[in-house]
Amino acid sequence: MKPVIFDVCGKAFRNLKSPLHTHTKEKPYGCELCSKAFSDRSNLKSHLRSHKNEKPYVCEVCSKVFTARSSLKTHLYIHTKERPYVCEVCSKAFTQSGSLKSHLFLHSKEKPYSCEVCNKTFSRRSNLKTHLRIHAKAKPYVCEICSKAFTQNGSLKSHLRIHTKEKPFVCEICSKAFTGGSGLKTHLHIHAQEKPYVCEVCSERFTHNSNLKSHLLIHLEEKPYTCEVCNARFTYGHALKRHLRTHTKEKPYACEVCSKAFATGCTLKSHLRIHTKEKPYSCDVCSKAFTQRNSLKCHLRTHTKEKPYACDVCGKAFTRGSDLKRHLLIHTKEKPYACEIGNKALTEKSALKTHLGIHQKENPYAHEVCD
Repeated sequence: MKPVIFDVCGKAFRNLKSPLHTHTKEKPYGCELCSKAFSDRSNLKSHLRSHKNEKPYVCEVCSKVFTARSSLKTHLYIHTKERPYVCEVCSKAFTQSGSLKSHLFLHSKEKPYSCEVCNKTFSRRSNLKTHLRIHAKAKPYVCEICSKAFTQNGSLKSHLRIHTKEKPFVCEICSKAFTGGSGLKTHLHIHAQEKPYVCEVCSERFTHNSNLKSHLLIHLEEKPYTCEVCNARFTYGHALKRHLRTHTKEKPYACEVCSKAFATGCTLKSHLRIHTKEKPYSCDVCSKAFTQRNSLKCHLRTHTKEKPYACDVCGKAFTRGSDLKRHLLIHTKEKPYACEIGNKALTEKSALKTHLGIHQKENPYAHEVCD
């Protein structure tokens, strides 16, 4: 059959019905299994293979299989490094025409896809589809190892690398590796000393948009995360998660050297420096080095003579919050550290440790001292 030129777009087709449906947005070919509709019969045919789990198109390079020939064609660009769809505005190239189309919305600032629940708009239909799962509380992508569920397949893929320890995204400057592309992208800002995200309230700059969003909650004085046990409120979800461990006594982060366990990953990270003897935080005044940033912060107050922690009872001020906490026991007469041998109670853990040494000297087998 001789191809016919379609007047609307100038393309040549053997059957004029399919291009006509494309322009009229008509989708007469419906899937009986999931109600999804298509403008072309061949597209419906390809779609039906997804229900049958049929994947007849095989990549000759890596043996990956696909339900549609077009998907295989797009996939092959990964191997050939070909990106035939180029943006005329910024010259960025893509493997798929749909990706270019979505990209062009960034330049036009157009966001044609709107959420009917919260009116949030998106430049891509796929982003709207993913967003709708938030309202539906749907997390269809489940990790087979730990059962954690995700709204996006990409998020599950990134998560799986935690279990496999795979870090395919490597920084070309310092060779640091990351599980996800976004982690590498954020990291590169450090080398470029870029902080593109600026707070409009206080002008503080951030390397990552999520850090700016979290920071803005401080200005709004919003604390949307509430503890169901004690009603304590938090600005960040991770802060609530960390706080909950004070109730559950859960310490999921264990040191592989000495088996000591911690409630947070950053505490374990700081602890590991005791074993490695690493002291990355150095004082600019006297060059004294510390394993933790907080320790350096406290140390700097010895130079500045700053004492920000003041006692409400007697007005005495301290450089560290822990010193104030210990001092307050004098006023409350509280003695939380009790000796199990002689029933003597003390205000400080170090004092209890010293006291236990007395029993050790009296009878070295009477009590086993542990930290």
